[in-house]
Amino acid sequence: MGHLDHAAFGWLTPALSYAMACIGAALGLRCTVRALATTGRARRNWLITAASAIGTGIWTMHFVAMLGFRVSGTDIRYDVPLTILSLVVAMVVVCAGVFAVGYSKDRNRALMLGGLTTGLGVASMHYLGMAAVRLHGDVSYDPVLVGLSIVIAVVAATAALWAGLNIKSPLAVTLASLVMGAAVSSMHYSGMFAVSVHVDPSGATLPGATAMQFIFPLAVGLGSYLFITSAFVALSPSADERQASATAQRPVEGAAH
Repeated sequence: MGHLDHAAFGWLTPALSYAMACIGAALGLRCTVRALATTGRARRNWLITAASAIGTGIWTMHFVAMLGFRVSGTDIRYDVPLTILSLVVAMVVVCAGVFAVGYSKDRNRALMLGGLTTGLGVASMHYLGMAAVRLHGDVSYDPVLVGLSIVIAVVAATAALWAGLNIKSPLAVTLASLVMGAAVSSMHYSGMFAVSVHVDPSGATLPGATAMQFIFPLAVGLGSYLFITSAFVALSPSADERQASATAQRPVEGAAH
């Protein structure tokens, strides 16, 4: 049995992964608020941005945390196609959940279905990411902890969609994102604590890429996307600001005639 270390760099990777989850959640919630205040193409674009932010935040959280994952007696590599597939799954299922809530007339039903779909998708992303791990040995899972991680994922996803529908103020969004970040991190680590590894020492070269060769550069790129998109959203006028600007311009336009 190999000894598993989930935080080989101390608190650095858990703290950074939590920050990524919070940023993704906050950005997704802000974009959802903007989307629900608009119609047509603008709503679609804001919902796509919300889904990409939440999906990116969740995926980045998972793999930043995985940078600190070590198993004694074996190196670790990652299957590149499976890792990329896990990112695609995260994006697609979150997009489906966000659009279901954003366009459905029956918000409660959409919330339940969207939360279930998104939560199962997030769990699928996590375990696809774990399936991409290559090491000298066999990986097994505690079914109880796996089930717990899936329940946490569904509850977290449902809560995120509910917050997108009901929370409007920046302060409330910030608090909600901190809670969501904690929920996503809890889902990840409950899933990781379900893992057991039986190491079979070998001198053979493992297939795939190391975390620093592949995961780290991709996580940095996606993290940069979150920060750039956050700046864009912060600088974009809200619906209230646009309405106030239009109201302020009407007397001027009238006086010109």
